[in-house]
Amino acid sequence: MAHIGIICVPATGHLNTILPLGCELKKRGHQVTLIGLLDAKEKTEVAGLNFKPFAETLRPLGFTPSILVRMGELSGSDAFRYSIQLFTESAKIMMEDGLTAVREAQVDLLLIDQASFGASSVAEYLGIPFISFTSAIVLNRDNSVPPFNFGWNYSPSYFAKLRNQLGYKLLDRLIKPISDTVTQYRRSLNLAPFNHPNDAYSPIAQICRQPKEFEFPRQNLPPHFHFTGPLHSLESRSVINFPYDKLNGKPLIYASMGTIQNRLLEVFHQIAEACQDLDAQLVISLGGSADPENLPPFTGNPIVVKYAPQLELLQKAQLTITHAGLNTTLESLSYGVPMVAIPIANDQPGVAARIAWTETGVVIPVKKLTVAKLQKAAQTVLKEPKYRDNARKMQLAIQKSGGVKLAADIVEEAIAKVIC
Repeated sequence: MAHIGIICVPATGHLNTILPLGCELKKRGHQVTLIGLLDAKEKTEVAGLNFKPFAETLRPLGFTPSILVRMGELSGSDAFRYSIQLFTESAKIMMEDGLTAVREAQVDLLLIDQASFGASSVAEYLGIPFISFTSAIVLNRDNSVPPFNFGWNYSPSYFAKLRNQLGYKLLDRLIKPISDTVTQYRRSLNLAPFNHPNDAYSPIAQICRQPKEFEFPRQNLPPHFHFTGPLHSLESRSVINFPYDKLNGKPLIYASMGTIQNRLLEVFHQIAEACQDLDAQLVISLGGSADPENLPPFTGNPIVVKYAPQLELLQKAQLTITHAGLNTTLESLSYGVPMVAIPIANDQPGVAARIAWTETGVVIPVKKLTVAKLQKAAQTVLKEPKYRDNARKMQLAIQKSGGVKLAADIVEEAIAKVIC
């Protein structure tokens, strides 16, 4: 049996992606340790996995929630620039304090979040084999598909590919602080600079939690890239109380703007107003952005909670209104629930573009959101069968994709090749 380390962004959406895989590997007899900031400790231990902290002084307990408050108040390019700043600082810490922690952990193999910049360089320097996994949509560069942060439609045309190339050049300019930081530290470690952004990902195995059917047709994925479908699991999450007795039996609309871009509170009020005349019951999860009792009353008297047991509610839902975060999107599709997507920032426009492409929902960018548009979109998705039908087709694709057991098989195959 192997000692497997996990390096992951300490935000809920990222942890909920990888912790179920850690639990499955532990069931199979492996030792699993998440190496991360203190804010990841509680969720890691709830999942029953080991935890090794680093940068306790630089990133004390509560640091991640504090920066997410700021992130949640931003949208569009402002949010993206703020994300770049945070990821640049995180890359520095990863390649300094994180390097020491990984060395001390004495792991045989690492599972590395694609968004944990600098971590693959640490693995390379220490000679530890690693596997990449996607916590957001696929970050691998491919001129046949738009960059992850744009909400552009997919097209195989020459002009679309040219548009994509220009988009990647713009993305390179935006993320230059991150790439420059990683390059600087690689040189200090006597590692050659990456020739291409994709060089930062594993040459052994790359795990993507999307089903293949929810990804644009790509032309340049490596042969060791695997679409496993979602890895979510109830057993790796904390129990959340919910007033189930308040559900009245009407069709359920579940609304969540995630746990990061969720402090645009006006959006929640627009959602409530748009749904008040629908023959349905609305549940709003604030994702920790506020306490319901501290907010003005919501139109239509929806059930409003600080946090919701999302997987349980999606089993009852007829529609999800979402920020197009990949977790909520894939979890909705896992239960065949179509969506109205309101993308705000970062990879959400790219996720929303895939919702539109698969016709599993309707998209309204947050800057174009009005109550009238949202009400029309909700009515359209609820009434037109194609959205429910396509969501159910995606549900079937997810059921066939392999999920956490396939991902664990891939990890064990890699262990057999590079360790044993």
